[in-house]
Amino acid sequence: MKVLIKNAVIISSSHPASSTDILIDNGIIVQIDKNINLSADKIIEHKNLHVSVGWMDCFANFCDPGNEHKETLETGSNAATAGGYTEVMLIPNTNPVVHNKSQVEYIVQRSKNLPVTIHPVGAITKNTEGKELSEMYDMQNSGAIAFSDGVNSLQSSGIMLKALEYIKAIDGTIIQLPDDKSIAANGLMNEGITSIKSGLPGRPAISEEILIARDIELLKYTNSRIHFTGISTKRSLEIISKAKNDGLKVSCSVTPYHLFFSDEDLKNYDTNLKVNPPLRTKEDMLALREGIKSGVIDFIASHHQPQHWDDKTCEFEYAKYGMTGLESVFGVAGICGIKSNDFIKMQTENIRNIFNVELPQIKTGAKANLTLFDPNPEYIFTENNIYSKSRNSPYIGKKLKGKTFGIINGDKLFLNKIN
Repeated sequence: MKVLIKNAVIISSSHPASSTDILIDNGIIVQIDKNINLSADKIIEHKNLHVSVGWMDCFANFCDPGNEHKETLETGSNAATAGGYTEVMLIPNTNPVVHNKSQVEYIVQRSKNLPVTIHPVGAITKNTEGKELSEMYDMQNSGAIAFSDGVNSLQSSGIMLKALEYIKAIDGTIIQLPDDKSIAANGLMNEGITSIKSGLPGRPAISEEILIARDIELLKYTNSRIHFTGISTKRSLEIISKAKNDGLKVSCSVTPYHLFFSDEDLKNYDTNLKVNPPLRTKEDMLALREGIKSGVIDFIASHHQPQHWDDKTCEFEYAKYGMTGLESVFGVAGICGIKSNDFIKMQTENIRNIFNVELPQIKTGAKANLTLFDPNPEYIFTENNIYSKSRNSPYIGKKLKGKTFGIINGDKLFLNKIN
């Protein structure tokens, strides 16, 4: 199939920003030039169309296998491509857990024909229980890109130490969602003025910060590599910034909802805002935005966590954690004041450098790995923008900035129905 992209501004650190045409034949870029007047099976042309290398995400759950009533590899892939992502890393919190090579191979084989490239993340411990190391070497050989217990933060210092030592030998990366569960284990939201007013048990910021500080000390000891995701406090950023300045192999990512919302938005007990780590103070939220501008935060991780209607339409105490989000990440970043060029660098170059993924190129002869978007329009996010099987999004009815038109990943083309 031939695809012709007309009058697109290419955004890439290796390509001058200019309006041009791009011709793709059977998934390969065959010509980049102005005014290409050749026939094509599909012509893509939009006002203010921009093109970049395909975006990548590091922390999403497609619930397959085991919880396909929430999401499947197919519907999750649709959500990702609608959000402009050509590559997504899937956390291992499925049923069964992705903690051995056969489970990794299941994800790899089942996702081969999807428009988005799926990278399985293998569990650090068996069943993500934090007790016994999993078969990390075998999983890496089968296609695991990194290792994490996903939404189950690794609590044991001894196990984390062994994991950091083990992955150093195979040049891997540990992904940790920092949350010390022994501190305010029953907390439902950030501990502060809003939790007191709401009458909900709080979880203090130190439950996150103390685990980051511990893991950084273990990192110093092992000289290994770790990535913290879901960073939510100003102090967490300060600790990580110091570790980076000390030359440690540490990186971090933030969720879109920690950039957009604060604990003040929980006054109405919106269960879609029940997340882990919890929404923090407005001061923390603004500090995270500054962390992106300063470069302490390496990229944005979607933390796409679909939940069934029954698991969110209930009392706040009983609601499950998480929200869908792949379709809205770009629009959230834009409305939070993040420049599109900075966003693209984070989601293309930074993330691939951290996880040792080859950066695609926009040049003649290269395989097409492209995201199509317009960084300027402001719009109201609606259910029609959601391609996920679940609808647990707090962004419905919110103003966002920046639209995606779809992606091209090799010979696979995915264009959004709603523009």
